[in-house]
Amino acid sequence: MKINKPVLKTSKLQLDDITIEVEQKNIKNIYLYVYPPVGRVRIAAPMRMSLNAIRDYAISKLKWIKKQQAKHPNQEREITQEFINQESYYFLGKRYLLQVVEVEAKPGIELKDSTLILYIRPGTPEDRRQAIIENWYRSQLKLMLPEIIAKWEKQLKVNVSEFGIKKMKTKWGTCNIQARRIWLNLELAKKPPQCLEYIVVHEMIHLLECKHNARFKSLMDEHLPDWRLYKEDLNRSPI
Repeated sequence: MKINKPVLKTSKLQLDDITIEVEQKNIKNIYLYVYPPVGRVRIAAPMRMSLNAIRDYAISKLKWIKKQQAKHPNQEREITQEFINQESYYFLGKRYLLQVVEVEAKPGIELKDSTLILYIRPGTPEDRRQAIIENWYRSQLKLMLPEIIAKWEKQLKVNVSEFGIKKMKTKWGTCNIQARRIWLNLELAKKPPQCLEYIVVHEMIHLLECKHNARFKSLMDEHLPDWRLYKEDLNRSPI
């Protein structure tokens, strides 16, 4: 199957005092982003959309854009966490505030509305609190990954013999082609589900093409057309 190389067209829109960067690509859907720390606005849109149609879409989202921009001046920066009440934690792209509950029982994690509840024994030290949260993240990924991998094994017609989850400093995932084993970064538990799926697909396609060459990108385009958007989301996120 022949895959056309991605086409990119850039322009700008001005709505009130808001400048919107527009990128038109070979994608199916329109995406709107408001980036910290200053509230920069970007729209990624299909090539088929006219600039007037994109403007109409932006106008319909203007109230939401301003609401998001208002959040950014006070947005929290990544800091060393102490695993105490009211710290922010993320799971599948959603922000939760930590609530620490001391109980004489087995440690555990519970999600309730926008709260991540950490149950610990009285006097539990910081490193143990961290381990409990990280083990919970790992367990959640282990529940989600078999279904994602099975779906893409069928679509890509490849077989993954094993997967693992570990903390990595510079990569979101790796693939051992000989062993047909993929490794995923524990931090992916904090990211939106589509970002997790993108990394799984990326590593599984290495079973068809080991290099990041034109064939690799063509396979990504064929099976996950919006992969560049997910890659961009992850590239904006520190590991």
